[in-house]
Amino acid sequence: MNDVVIRVEKISKEYRLGVINYNTLSENLQSNFAKFFGREDPNSKIDEQYLGQEKKYNTRFWALKDISFEVRRGEILGIIGRNGAGKSTLLKILSRVTAPTNGIIKVHGRIASLLEVGTGFHPELTGRENIFLNGAILGMRKHEIENKFDEIVHFAEIEKFIDTPVKRYSSGMYVRLAFAVAAHLEPEILLIDEVLAVGDASFQKKCLGKMSDVAKEGRTVLFVSHNMGAITSLCSRAILIETGLLTRDDSCSIVVSEYLATGKSHNTSDCLINHPNRTKGYNELLTYFSTNSNDNVVYYGEPLICKIGYSFNEKIVIPQFVIIFFNILGVKVFTLISDYQKNNIPNFLVGTGEIICNIPALPLMPGEYSISLMLWQPGQKLDEIENVTDLHVEWRNREIGQFNWDNSMGLVYVEADWKCIKYD
Repeated sequence: MNDVVIRVEKISKEYRLGVINYNTLSENLQSNFAKFFGREDPNSKIDEQYLGQEKKYNTRFWALKDISFEVRRGEILGIIGRNGAGKSTLLKILSRVTAPTNGIIKVHGRIASLLEVGTGFHPELTGRENIFLNGAILGMRKHEIENKFDEIVHFAEIEKFIDTPVKRYSSGMYVRLAFAVAAHLEPEILLIDEVLAVGDASFQKKCLGKMSDVAKEGRTVLFVSHNMGAITSLCSRAILIETGLLTRDDSCSIVVSEYLATGKSHNTSDCLINHPNRTKGYNELLTYFSTNSNDNVVYYGEPLICKIGYSFNEKIVIPQFVIIFFNILGVKVFTLISDYQKNNIPNFLVGTGEIICNIPALPLMPGEYSISLMLWQPGQKLDEIENVTDLHVEWRNREIGQFNWDNSMGLVYVEADWKCIKYD
C-alpha cells in the first residue's frame, strides 16, 4: 500500500495586487470600459495616472512557484519561513480554500484545517452547534460526533460556554474549540497554521502533545509555526519556503539552522532602519543595535553590553525594551526586559536616545546564538525585529574540567562548589 497521503507537484499560485473592484456597479463599469478602450481609469488615484506608476490591475506576483513535495501517512511535517513567504497560501490550497494557478495536488483522506482564528465556525451558532456542523462537513455521522462531544468540550476547557454563540468567544476560546474539534473528529490529515500562538502556554503544550498522539495513531499533520522549538520537538522533517520557493526539504535540525542563518545579520553594529526582519506593520522606533563584541565573538563569564538606539516622534509611556537570546535551533534561552529589571529609564520617552543593557557575566555555553528585539508599552507591542545579530560564544580561559564541557550538556554553564564529607 502506498503510504503517500499528500503529493504536491509543481504548485504555483499567482495573485493580482491592488483593488479588485470599487464600491459601486457604475464605477466598475467605468473602469472596465476605460481599460477596454485603452483610456485612463477615471476612478484611479491621481498618482497612478500622472506619476508614471504601474496600474494596479497590471501588478501581479507569484505567492508560490513550482512547489513539489510528498507527505507520508503518520508524518508530522513542519513548514517554516518568514512572514509573506507563502506558507499560509500553501495550506489554503491544500485545504481547497483557494485553487492553484498551476500544478497538481493529490490527497488521500479527509482534511481538517486550522488556518486562522474562527475559520469554519458560524458566528451566530453556539459552540455545541459548531461542533456538529464541523463534524458534518468532515463527513461524520451524528452518533460519531456525539461519541466525541464530551472529549472535545473537556479538551477545549469551555464547558460553561458551550451553548453560547461563538461570536462572543475570545480569540483564545475560538482557538481552543477549533483545535479540539479538528483533532478529535478524526480526520486523516490535519493542517495547522500559526493559530496556536493565540493560546496560553499550558494549552499550547497540550496541543503539541495531542498532535504527537494524532501522528502515532497513523494520521498526518502539517504544522506551520514560527516557534522553532515546537518544530524541532514535534516534527521529524521540515520544509523551508522563501519568497514562494521551496528552498529546503530535510531533517528539522538542518532546515531550522538554514532558516535562522538566512535571517541573521553578521555585523554587531547594525542600523535597524529598513531591516528586512522587522515584523510587518510596525514603525521603525528602534534604530540601531550594537554589542561590545569583536567580530561577533563573546566569552562565557565576561560582561556583554548591548546598546539599542531609539527614535520616538510621540511620547511612549513606560517603554519596555526587550532583548531575547535564541540558540541555533530557535529555542529561547533567556529574555531581558527593561521594565522588569533594574533600570533608570523614565516613565515616558520622546525624541532620540540610547538604551544600554549590561550583562555582568554572560552565562551561555559555547555555541551559536541570535538576538531579537522588541519594544512594548504596557499591553501593546510597538516594534519587533527578529535575528538582529548573531553571537558566537567561546571560552576564554578554561579550567581543566571545562575543556570537556560544551553546549551538548545544556545552554548555560553554572558555577558550583562541590564538597565531600566522609563518615567512615
